[in-house]
Amino acid sequence: MDDLQLARALFGTTMGFHIIFATLGVGLPLMILTAEVLRQWKKDKDYGIMAQRWTKGFAVLLGVAIPSGTIAGVQLSLLWPGFMEVVGKVVALPFQIEIFAFLLEALFMSIYVYAADRLSASMRILSMIFVVIGAAASAILITNVHAFQGTPAGFRMENGEVIDVDPWVGFFNPSFFVSAGHVTLSAYMTGAFTIASIAAFKLLKSNRGSKEFLFHRKALMMALTVGGLFSLGTALNGHDSAQMLHKYQPEKLAAAEGLFETQPYAPLAIGGYTDEATRSVKYAIEIPGLLSFLAGNRFDEVVAGLNDFPREYWPPLYVHILFNAMVGIGGLLLALSIIGFVWRHLLRRETFPRWLMWLFIVTGPLAMIGIECGWIFACTGRQPWVLYRTLLTADSVTQAGNIGFLFVLFVGIYILLGLATVFVLRHYFKRHPLVKDLEKVSLGS
Repeated sequence: MDDLQLARALFGTTMGFHIIFATLGVGLPLMILTAEVLRQWKKDKDYGIMAQRWTKGFAVLLGVAIPSGTIAGVQLSLLWPGFMEVVGKVVALPFQIEIFAFLLEALFMSIYVYAADRLSASMRILSMIFVVIGAAASAILITNVHAFQGTPAGFRMENGEVIDVDPWVGFFNPSFFVSAGHVTLSAYMTGAFTIASIAAFKLLKSNRGSKEFLFHRKALMMALTVGGLFSLGTALNGHDSAQMLHKYQPEKLAAAEGLFETQPYAPLAIGGYTDEATRSVKYAIEIPGLLSFLAGNRFDEVVAGLNDFPREYWPPLYVHILFNAMVGIGGLLLALSIIGFVWRHLLRRETFPRWLMWLFIVTGPLAMIGIECGWIFACTGRQPWVLYRTLLTADSVTQAGNIGFLFVLFVGIYILLGLATVFVLRHYFKRHPLVKDLEKVSLGS
């Protein structure tokens, strides 16, 4: 592997690890806030226990998200000096404002954790609202740098120099709002389904009618409801994303759907893989005109194909698989949420069949796989550009060398952090089982 491949592999591994904790760091506060609101609305102390226990898990995950995010920030400067030079001159604002967003999140999380017993119900809810705002703002601001990479704005490059800089135009680049919406909605969806996975697993092991059974059933239904709502929101946002790609990054949209010929009534290819030799998507199910409709809200919209662009500027064709996986997982999660709601509230069944419980258990891992596929698709689909049609990735990479050693070193760090996270979470919740919290509430009442 040359330095460019190693640098991409290293930073990709870093982000693949960090995005797990960053996503849950945005999604879990909303679940904690929802539990606090339900606690007051329904006067049900079980939701208060949920909020307390989820907060403990969130604190552990945040403790890993902070150092892994710091590593990602350092690697941006070490591995991509050419890119960071442009970022520093045009869109340093998101990095600077993100610091204050994180401070807002950390401050009110500290108040919520350490002063919960001395806060009124309304102040606990208000504290969590600020945590949710800070976490979402932090994610949006950092993701805005990625949006800037896809739709760079607010400057011009002339003879390799950055000129005519307008940082606010760069900040509010064309894909800012679509990107901000997508990262927030998908994080909320993933946080909810992570809770659903744990609740379903615990529910499967609980005795029917026990306090633990009733507790986990409440948690599962709350998580499926929240997850379903944000799955729907993510799908609607995906329609906006397709239109944004059609307008600003047509090669990426064409690669996502394996479309080679520019045409109206362009089909949406579901499944299969892109075969460059035959210029087709093998074994796909094609729905005529649907890609045109997604791109332009009309079936006769002309969608650009890959043949309209130089071969060296094509994204890797395997992004079709990543795109299908992301969309397919989102659709499955939405369907499972609807099934769970219908089964419990419309059919009024007390328990779920075992096969459905196992499907609920895998929703969390599936949501995280969807996040990983979406992130890889977003970044790889922009290649070979680090700044779309402005700066090539190969022209931005460091020339310092020794990247292979750094790759091995950081992979070791991530393995250590991952194992430590699992150990701490298992150890804490083993020493503080749910039954003890339920007993405390019963004695208190």
